[in-house]
Amino acid sequence: QVQLVESGGGLVQAGGSLRLSCAASGSISSIKTMGWYRQAPGKQRELVATITNLGSTNYVDSVKGRFTISRDNAKNTMYLQMNSLKPEDTAVYYCNAVTSSWSGYHDYWGQGTQVTVSS
Repeated sequence: QVQLVESGGGLVQAGGSLRLSCAASGSISSIKTMGWYRQAPGKQRELVATITNLGSTNYVDSVKGRFTISRDNAKNTMYLQMNSLKPEDTAVYYCNAVTSSWSGYHDYWGQGTQVTVSS
């Protein structure tokens, strides 16, 4: 089992920055990949960025060059630095962890944190 707690959301003006954090606890050693997803009102949840336990990263095209995903393994925390924010970035942002164990792969989710970007 893995528990994920996000923090760092809020209200920011367009062009501003926010940093989201996701603190993981539980079976940390079983985590293979972590990521950030977001869901805007009336839309499906979409992938924003992922990072593997080897540090390999992947981003959705709409955030490339503006967002940076990172992990601090010593603190069991993942971050999403969001710069040059746009109103279309407004959404609830969710932390995700994929674990691997003898029983297979499992998905874990945080409770979500609201990011609102005003124009």
